[in-house]
Amino acid sequence: MVSRAYTVAFQGVEARMVEVQCAVTAGLPAFSIVGLPDKAVSEARDRVRTALTSMAIALPSKRITVNLSPADLPKEGSHFDLPIALALLSALDILPDDVVQNVVALGELSLDGTLVPVVGALPAAMAAATQNRSLLCPAASGAEAAWVGNAQVIAAASLGDVVRHYTGQSPLNPAEPGEVAAAPMGRDLRDVKGQERAKRALEIAAAGRHHLMFVGTPGSGKSMLAARLPSILPPLTAPEALETSMIHSLAGLLDEGGISRARPFREPHHTASMAAIIGGGRQAKPGEVSLAHNGVLFMDEFPEFPRTVLETLRQPIETGEVMIARANAHVKYPCKFMLVAAANPCKCGYLSDPARACARVPHCGEDYMGRISGPLMDRFDLRVDVPPVSFTDLDLPASGDTSKVVSDRVAAARRRQQNRFADLDGMSVNADAEGDMLEEIATPDTEARDLLTRAAERFHLSARGYHRVIRVARTIADLDGSETVRKPHMSEAVSFRLATPASG
Repeated sequence: MVSRAYTVAFQGVEARMVEVQCAVTAGLPAFSIVGLPDKAVSEARDRVRTALTSMAIALPSKRITVNLSPADLPKEGSHFDLPIALALLSALDILPDDVVQNVVALGELSLDGTLVPVVGALPAAMAAATQNRSLLCPAASGAEAAWVGNAQVIAAASLGDVVRHYTGQSPLNPAEPGEVAAAPMGRDLRDVKGQERAKRALEIAAAGRHHLMFVGTPGSGKSMLAARLPSILPPLTAPEALETSMIHSLAGLLDEGGISRARPFREPHHTASMAAIIGGGRQAKPGEVSLAHNGVLFMDEFPEFPRTVLETLRQPIETGEVMIARANAHVKYPCKFMLVAAANPCKCGYLSDPARACARVPHCGEDYMGRISGPLMDRFDLRVDVPPVSFTDLDLPASGDTSKVVSDRVAAARRRQQNRFADLDGMSVNADAEGDMLEEIATPDTEARDLLTRAAERFHLSARGYHRVIRVARTIADLDGSETVRKPHMSEAVSFRLATPASG
């Protein structure tokens, strides 16, 4: 007789069902696992055997074979321990076969039978719900998985608790969702003195999810401005929070099962590898671009990143997805993020200051910014020069709008966009619009059209740049509460599109 249990294997954010088959047959005593397991899965036999021994359950002197089906799907991770144990307990007639088959299980076993939390409980719960099965997971993962409302989640502390629950000796209560993490107190935009044009660019970028580049001398406030971006972004919607949390669940970043409504803000160091930024590694884990999904990816010292890493950003920026190719699988992660880059104008940083610049001016600026290719630079919607702030301005009291005031304007503009794209899948902000939809929502009036045409001819805008100017103009009009894209909106959008003086 073959007993069956069910679990999942992760391919990106997709959780694919895996049937765990267990047969106890006559023959020389052995315990083998087949079905393309990795090292962690193969070692499950020793953890399962010892955990059962700690519960005073002796394995028979027979041949035990566990098959993970489909056999051609790679099985990675220690979460296969619990479903293998369930299938074996069912084969030994300790657990009812029908009960085990109605459960999707994942969890790592300690040698004493304790269940250790694993990554991916949230996408596993969603897969279980689609199969009309309940989810069995470690107690520490229950709060995370319980966020899937249409799935029953049983969270157990040990394998002994699982046996007592399914044999009716001591039933466990369904897990409760974790707490919604409070948004951290953001730094106020009003703390930044001067830099009104950069603040305006930050507001436009936040309202339409446009990519933004700051170029300026060291200490001019580029990083300071970017650090205040989370304080003006609207909170995640419920679908966005669930989608973002699934990615963070696979990366093991959810804290005690809590889901946050704050948008991700990722800031990798410029020494980060391609696998760290794009994703990959042995188990094709999500990278920074996916961890920043529905949020912000801030890349300080942008030209200092390896050229190969920068060029790999081009495709995710355009498609909102990243495909990690492996010999045996292709893993896809979503990555709709706002890219905010900061750069010095040259290696020494003082290209525009004759008193402090190095002797290679202007060639040092050309060489330094030349590390950013033209196609990648063309994908930035807004380019802003951030000049140094004078000492007299630093002594002045804080001025300008607070983050609360700016965030209210941004939220109002986002609501207009959500209403506009309410019936369209895959579109939520102006940055998503393209083709016929872009022409429909952002058709400029006659004066604005003439201005855009002249700017495109004079500054040799590419087709991509032309459409990105229109998207930014549409966002500016939304901030202004205007249904029509008029000349002032287009003029401001064009001014942010032109190359900054510092970057040549």
